[in-house]
Amino acid sequence: MIDPLVRLAVPDDAVVLELLEREARAALVDARGGRRWLEEHPEIGADWVIATATRAVFVAVLPSPDGDLDTDVPVGYLVLDLGDTVAHVDQVFVTVQARQLGFGDALLELASDVARKAGAALLEGHALPGDRDTKNLYERARITARLITVSARLD
Repeated sequence: MIDPLVRLAVPDDAVVLELLEREARAALVDARGGRRWLEEHPEIGADWVIATATRAVFVAVLPSPDGDLDTDVPVGYLVLDLGDTVAHVDQVFVTVQARQLGFGDALLELASDVARKAGAALLEGHALPGDRDTKNLYERARITARLITVSARLD
């Protein structure tokens, strides 16, 4: 049994966060609505050090068997934007190999706690059409749809 470990990201996590973000974005290229999401959400890329200092960024790690924190394996992340009353999950991602182990749930639980303590009354996020894994993750955390946006290309 794996006990998911999540924590606040630190600047030393920047390199692995950049790699995880690249993996997450690559998975969205062919997803329905993915290209539009990528256009609207610029890549953090080389600016993860800044992001960890200015935004609420959490990392999920697979604990090393010997308990050495330096050899923990990062397997996911969540970026939370805190507003006055609304906290918004801007990005959430767990590598395919670590899914179904509770890392996404643990990331959302920590984000919810941080948002609540910051005074947010509402937690929001996005899931692409057909992305059942992300929808299920949100629904397990009792984050449910309140608006569905539809669109059609006119070119």
